[in-house]
Amino acid sequence: MASMFRSEEMCLTQLFLQVEAAYCCVAELGELGLVQFRDLNVNVNSFQRKFVNEVRRCESLERILRFLENEMENEIVIFKPEKYPETPLPREMIDLETVLEKLEGELQEANQNQQTLKQNFLELTELKHLLKKTQDFFETETNLPDDFFNEDTSGLLELRSTPATVAAKLGFTAGVIKRERMVPFERLLWRACRGNIYLRYTEMDTALEDPITKEQMKKNVFIIFYQGEQLSQKIKKICDGFRATVYACPESAAERREMADGVNARIEDLNAVITQTESHRQRLLREAAANMWTWGIKVKKIKAIYHILNCCNIDVTQQCIIAEIWFPVADSSRIKRALQQGMERSGSTISPILTAVQSKMAPPTFNRTNKFTAGFQNIVDAYGVGSYREMNPAPYTIITFPFLFAVMFGDCGHGAIMLAFALWMVTNEKTLLVQKSNNEIWNTFFGGRYLILLMGIFSIYTGFIYNDCFSKSFNIFGSSWHTRPMFRNNTWNLHVLEENQVLQLDPAVPGVYSGNPYPFGIDPIWNIASNKLTFLNSYKMKMSVIMGITQMVFGVILSLFNHIYFKKTINIVLQFIPEMIFILCLFGYLVFMVIFKWCRFDVHVSQKAPSILIHFINMFMFNYNDPTNDPLYLHQEEVQSFLIIFALIAVPWMLLFKPFILRANHRKARRMLQTPAISENPAGDIEVEIIDSNHSKTTGQEDHSGGHDDEFNFGDTFVHQTIHTIEYCLGCISNTASYLRLWALSLAHAELSEVLWTMVMNIGLKNSGWGGLIGVFIIFAIFAVLTVAILLVMEGLSAFLHALRLHWVEFQNKFYVGTGYKFSPFCFKSIIDGTAEG
Repeated sequence: MASMFRSEEMCLTQLFLQVEAAYCCVAELGELGLVQFRDLNVNVNSFQRKFVNEVRRCESLERILRFLENEMENEIVIFKPEKYPETPLPREMIDLETVLEKLEGELQEANQNQQTLKQNFLELTELKHLLKKTQDFFETETNLPDDFFNEDTSGLLELRSTPATVAAKLGFTAGVIKRERMVPFERLLWRACRGNIYLRYTEMDTALEDPITKEQMKKNVFIIFYQGEQLSQKIKKICDGFRATVYACPESAAERREMADGVNARIEDLNAVITQTESHRQRLLREAAANMWTWGIKVKKIKAIYHILNCCNIDVTQQCIIAEIWFPVADSSRIKRALQQGMERSGSTISPILTAVQSKMAPPTFNRTNKFTAGFQNIVDAYGVGSYREMNPAPYTIITFPFLFAVMFGDCGHGAIMLAFALWMVTNEKTLLVQKSNNEIWNTFFGGRYLILLMGIFSIYTGFIYNDCFSKSFNIFGSSWHTRPMFRNNTWNLHVLEENQVLQLDPAVPGVYSGNPYPFGIDPIWNIASNKLTFLNSYKMKMSVIMGITQMVFGVILSLFNHIYFKKTINIVLQFIPEMIFILCLFGYLVFMVIFKWCRFDVHVSQKAPSILIHFINMFMFNYNDPTNDPLYLHQEEVQSFLIIFALIAVPWMLLFKPFILRANHRKARRMLQTPAISENPAGDIEVEIIDSNHSKTTGQEDHSGGHDDEFNFGDTFVHQTIHTIEYCLGCISNTASYLRLWALSLAHAELSEVLWTMVMNIGLKNSGWGGLIGVFIIFAIFAVLTVAILLVMEGLSAFLHALRLHWVEFQNKFYVGTGYKFSPFCFKSIIDGTAEG
């Protein structure tokens, strides 16, 4: 429980492991997740480390797994067991490499064969369409009867009168081209051949699949008639440039029909082979999918282990691995047990050795969290990770953060909606955790589900305090104000009712105010009062000041626990005490005056109640002769003068004493280090003994006082103390004013809620008849959407950010340094989930 209020006590230890047992011991520590390894090879290049080859082998395995995953895409579901597999032994890595490399080779061969077959299928399909379109062209473009084409069509292309006419032979080229390239292809052919060609083309009926990109392609079949070998060469080059596929098409119809029959037969055979190849490929992928997730976890674990081993040193005998680790002292027994299990698993007989190391390095900060406290700890860590063993604000933030949020967001209805949303996330958290989403906004909401839960609960509570639910009030206990006494004493009558639109209740009239306040929260009569805003402004403003000063004083008190724990007596006497005197004498007294006025003046004497603001201003001006503002109590002048003088004394107390005392302590420590060495040793040994004694004594002094060093700079210390004093004194004023944001945002939220009800929902409720019945559903839908979008999301985010600022600046700066660094243990679970740091 103590670690919740203060970070865990950490220990820096050297770990000596036998080379054969190092892998298994590190694996067991990774399963435990409580040890942070220091990199002892910071100055060594990554490619020069001991286990770089093993890391490369793991990266090669990861590449194969990524290849398999890409091949599966969304077609095959990867089986995921409930538990993570055990960390494989080093010898199992060889078997894993063999299996994955064999699987990769078989799959690549199957892909290559399938790609070749699909390429052949594409070419045959194009040839099939080309032969059909060419035949259709010859049949369409001639007016000859159909039986003419049964003999030969070569007469259309060739002049056979005499051998001398061979030069006049008409040739043609047929092929397939992508549809989007057809227009520039036609234009270039016409220009390059100077119009000495005849081009016909038609669109293919069906789209074809690219065997490489798997995209659908739309193509055109074309046929080009030309005369002469020179044009033939030009056409061939243009076709190559546009990546058009040219096929050898027979001149005679009979040959074309015969070729088409052969192409159809080959397509059928090819379809059968492609089907068999695809089934073989799918079988390989299904076999891989059964173990894919397990292989991925194993490879990640192996790579992480060798990465940690690369951070360790190896002694000159190459038989011992030396590591330096940080771990919580409370978990020492668990770590020793894990190391013992690793030794037994490796088959080694030499136990690991743990040796504590004395170091001046600041230990990492480790605050244990669970699913409930993690969100609040993240809020604190976002400001800055706490220094080692200083007070942790997170336990107090669990209560104060949602409460301050609710003060600004107080509304029963809005709080109930927020609570319902949080309860849904909490009750279904196991299901939602399994569905890992990449939506950053959703992950933020889900991670803070318990924070939202408390924010909803506190908002309902403050909503009852404000007696506010969607800008309307509850009259649960009955109002303490009554109107009948005003008629009984003739203050109100029919004439007054007719002449005045606004009537004022006088609490001084007996019976108007019962004398007993509304049992819980604000009386519902204020909801219909015309001076409602004036009353709530005064109430919420004073409430904000009281809560703000209380939280700031609590923050200063927490700094006392830090000073006591770190044994900084000087800080208690010269910092904490004057800080408390200053804030209590001025702002603590302001809180006293507010509460005293509430208790001292009732309805009968409220007209004579003095102004607290005027009293507070006159207090600083030592002005006690103001006839317009009566004193609150007897001897007020003496009390206020004493408080002001005491607060002014606290400023030089905080500013001047600490730097001079630190300098005196530093000089005294140096004299103590030098005097014994001179008096107790012979003259010849003075220099050596001074050096030895100085080293040991200085170390002891540093450990005791926490910071005397030979380079003590009085100027820097004095400037630092001056800045702290000015910042604290001015901060008390500015921070108190900053808490007025509680009043401002609460007022803004209430007014927005009232505007939304008046201008939207009220319109739907006023309409009557069937149209009004239908309209109220539409109006309610609009009202619900605007409520969620404006008041819950936008106003909720605004209140959240302001509560965050109040905790980070106004509260935590009183005691929280936040200059530490986070404990980042070597943990397989964090590495697999992708949440590991560093």
